[in-house]
Amino acid sequence: MQFGMRFRREDAADKVNDRFWHAIEGTPLDEVRRIQEERLRDQMTYLKANSTFYQEKFAKAGVEFDDIRTIEDLQKLPYTYKTEIRESLAADPPFGKHRAAPMYEIIQMQASSGTTGSPSYVALTESDAEMWHEMTARCFFANGVRPGDMVLHAFSLAKGFVGGIPVMQGLQYMGTIDVPVGADGGAERLLRACADTRPRCIVGAPNFVLHLAEKAPEVLGCKADELGVERVIVGGEPGGGIPSIRAKIEKAWGAKCTEMLGGTDLGVTYWAECDAQSGMHMVNMDYVLTELLDPESGRIIPWKKGAEGEMVYTALGRQASPLVRFRSGDYIEVIDTECSCGRTGPKIRCTGRTDDMLIVRGANVFPSAINSLIIEMVPETNGVMRIVADFEGHTTQGALTVIVERGPGRDPADDGALKKKIEQRLRDALVFKADVHLVAPDTFEKPGAAKVAFVLREYPDLP
Repeated sequence: MQFGMRFRREDAADKVNDRFWHAIEGTPLDEVRRIQEERLRDQMTYLKANSTFYQEKFAKAGVEFDDIRTIEDLQKLPYTYKTEIRESLAADPPFGKHRAAPMYEIIQMQASSGTTGSPSYVALTESDAEMWHEMTARCFFANGVRPGDMVLHAFSLAKGFVGGIPVMQGLQYMGTIDVPVGADGGAERLLRACADTRPRCIVGAPNFVLHLAEKAPEVLGCKADELGVERVIVGGEPGGGIPSIRAKIEKAWGAKCTEMLGGTDLGVTYWAECDAQSGMHMVNMDYVLTELLDPESGRIIPWKKGAEGEMVYTALGRQASPLVRFRSGDYIEVIDTECSCGRTGPKIRCTGRTDDMLIVRGANVFPSAINSLIIEMVPETNGVMRIVADFEGHTTQGALTVIVERGPGRDPADDGALKKKIEQRLRDALVFKADVHLVAPDTFEKPGAAKVAFVLREYPDLP
């Protein structure tokens, strides 16, 4: 590989029968804490010498880099918000004022999806890139991928998208063979590649891998569960942790489905579900320090079973685009702090995003939770819905308008009864009042590898 980076981890082939990809995954938490705090102090030393962004930010907050010695000391520091990163990027393009490595050391650029026109560009040094490969390998290994596997790449293969080239790099690093078609190659090409190469694993967005399974009989003349796939690894959008979607994926492909979670700001993926299929482990505790924030009280809360909050990330060992106390916006529930697999990182499910959360007459409502209930009502519904948030901000005192696709073959004359049934289920389960409108199947575009757009600001055809 260019720049002297290893194309494949040297001991990848020896990992096939190992319990973990890296020992940190099963390390006792008191030892993990020691490692994290040592790396945290090193990161503060690096930022003190190299980051104008954090030098200015900490000085404004009246905090010295040398004051940060323990995990608890992080609470002295201000949060880093996405808006600040966007402002930093605009002030000093392309990588922003928070770039903390010289340009000649940067070897790779990634881009996160932008909601305000331009994406966020993230810089990687050689060390950063190899860290990303290592983090990705740990996740896929926990998900059930093994060196030597053939892996059908069903995310977009666009380089700027972390599900594209960075996923391929991570898979190659761990000694697998990436089948490089990508979602942008179309369902037919992906399915034909699947039939030709008989991959053991598929990686992609949950709704898109379901779409592939639905298309298999038409394209190949056989069902998806006849193609020999044993593992389906999903991420990039809500769905993998929703029991009804997981069950549909596993039935369609005749394979075990596991979930992963990450993002461009810190890496490709850093949370991954093991064979227990009971939540995603943090498997990169030596590279990412995660705090759990209660958004209502503003307090950092312990990682205990049943706890809920927003994840706050601090990069450890990062050079080019380091982040400290970064508000991720991912709202999670801690499923457990122990697992039969032996991994010591907490297990979570992502229940929504704090920036997606709507407040309906005082009740917190996540679009992904509404979607989960609509999917559970298949075949009465088509499992697809959109919310019309035709109000300012995230708060409404009125009913929330929800548009739901009726199930294939259902008579529109029965919409009245189905509307009442859905509204009652939403009220009972999520404690908010909905105004449901039924529309024909396939009204909305099938989601692909990008995040599902659950929320619309307007919809022209409502009565």
